[in-house]
Amino acid sequence: MAYTPSKDYKRREREQRKLEKRMAREAAKAEKLAAQHAAEDAAAEAAAEEAKKKQEAELKAREEAEFEAELAAELEAERKAKEAGESKE
Repeated sequence: MAYTPSKDYKRREREQRKLEKRMAREAAKAEKLAAQHAAEDAAAEAAAEEAKKKQEAELKAREEAEFEAELAAELEAERKAKEAGESKE
């Protein structure tokens, strides 16, 4: 007599395939979510780095402006002192 698989065996195989498909979908969904989180983290890190660079540039520009103002004040004081010295002679 020939052996034929029971309907129960076929049902278990079908359920196993469905389970494997479901697990693959869930794994793909989790991978997509992880990639999205990684992209968001990278974007936040890039924004923080950009803000830090901008802040450093503003600080440097402020320091340069202060230095230029100081230098201009010193030159103006020297010019006035020189004019005062020339006018006395």
